[in-house]
Amino acid sequence: MRVLLIHCHPRQDSFSAALRDAAVDVLTSSGHSVEMRDLYAEAFDPVLSAHQRGVYFDEAENVRGVEDHVAALRQAEGLVLVYPTWWFGMPAMLKGWLDRVFVYGRTYTGRQRYDRGLQINEAMFVGSGGWVVKPDRLRGIKPFDHRRPVRLTCELIAGCNSKSDAPLTRHFAAN
Repeated sequence: MRVLLIHCHPRQDSFSAALRDAAVDVLTSSGHSVEMRDLYAEAFDPVLSAHQRGVYFDEAENVRGVEDHVAALRQAEGLVLVYPTWWFGMPAMLKGWLDRVFVYGRTYTGRQRYDRGLQINEAMFVGSGGWVVKPDRLRGIKPFDHRRPVRLTCELIAGCNSKSDAPLTRHFAAN
């Protein structure tokens, strides 16, 4: 299987980097082809500019600057996102990657979500859980569901999957 692994952490000596390396080792030793993209190492620009938002529905223009990421995503049969949980969600750079790379006309269309979508059958989200505020510590704070960002990302990927008859397998790993 062709797997795209997206890593998003600024430090190479982090727990996230160790998880990334372990995932690459396991996938390659299992016979999968892995393309690893490290968003911080390649200085990925996560900002969706006013111009980019203005041409978001222009299929000829909306991939400028992220062509290689869009191509890698479209070729992938599996997607692994490796990131820490910061402030109850994924790092802003990863959210920016999703905003800029999941573009109209290449990963979905408004008319038919599955007609030109992704080929992804397997998705894995690997990361550290971060901290969770306990409700008894601070009055008014409700329990935090740390799986919510993952569920939202799964729905994004499933909604763009062109293999609509094949269920998207979702795997979760943490700590």
